[in-house]
Amino acid sequence: MVSSRAQDRGPGAARARAGTSDGRERPYAARAQELDVGRTLADPAARVATFEEARDLCLALTRAEGENFTVVSWLAPKAMREHLTVVYAYCRTVDNLGDEGWALDGRRASDGTVPDRIALLDEFEAELDFTYAGAPRHPIFVALRPTIERFDLPREPFARLIEANRMDQRDKRHATFADLLHYCEHSATPVGRLVLGLYERGGEEENALSDATCIGLQLANFWQDVKRDYEMGRVYLPQDEMAEYGVRDEDLATATASESVRRLLRFQVERARGYFARGLPLLDRVSGHLRVDLALFSRGGLAILDKIERQNYDTLSQRPTVSKMEKVGILLSTLAGRRWKRWI
Repeated sequence: MVSSRAQDRGPGAARARAGTSDGRERPYAARAQELDVGRTLADPAARVATFEEARDLCLALTRAEGENFTVVSWLAPKAMREHLTVVYAYCRTVDNLGDEGWALDGRRASDGTVPDRIALLDEFEAELDFTYAGAPRHPIFVALRPTIERFDLPREPFARLIEANRMDQRDKRHATFADLLHYCEHSATPVGRLVLGLYERGGEEENALSDATCIGLQLANFWQDVKRDYEMGRVYLPQDEMAEYGVRDEDLATATASESVRRLLRFQVERARGYFARGLPLLDRVSGHLRVDLALFSRGGLAILDKIERQNYDTLSQRPTVSKMEKVGILLSTLAGRRWKRWI
């Protein structure tokens, strides 16, 4: 998967929720301003970027922000890299609008004001509608339109990703696990379905397996980032399950996890493993680099869950991460072995 949300939420995201550095913002913003995107969106008579200019903008964005995407694109056949790049750029742009308040022209407010992120997302969805009407204006969509046409990609997954970011603005808590799943069906599963669509897969059973994998990834990233998300005002642990385990919001602000928090996270980690187990049989239905790509994301998510377990389910004192050397080991062993039943 190439999810921006389920990668390092964190597809995600997830996710770069801890803020944006000028270094990450500059390549995209500079190119967007060179293309005068703001004027293009404001004036129907203004020049629209060429496909080549739009593609270069997507490349600038993925090079600046897509650490995990770089590995995926390296594994992909050259003919697929451009399509994967523009889909990733779309996902990343939606997250930047919702998480960090970038304007559609790549600018950020210089006076410290907080932008209306829902309004930004509404504008971006209007651009999505223009694209499906055959008249893309924003460079991301100029680059994306040929991919949509080539693979007959439906509008719904793209729209769901936008809606996930709207949910982030409105919903800081989730009452039940069913509510959290509803969020995942917007923030995570659409990316898996888009990737399958690029490979002209995506039957009902394949989509169901992909959904399970994407939900597993999203859950793994939630439990990895319990403290980080709490500090940003978000709690993804279902409220009813927190009450069942005797966990209060303030328990997530402590330096170390209490026994109640650890017991709750043990339950959540095992549930996430269950989603990975359900999704891994997708590997038997695909081949080539796509199989390796899917295996790497599953194994990365499972590695995070293993780290949480080794920390005795205390993600408050230390955020569990997979080191670069461990990632290399996962890549090499995946290329050599590919026996997914060993990974569960």
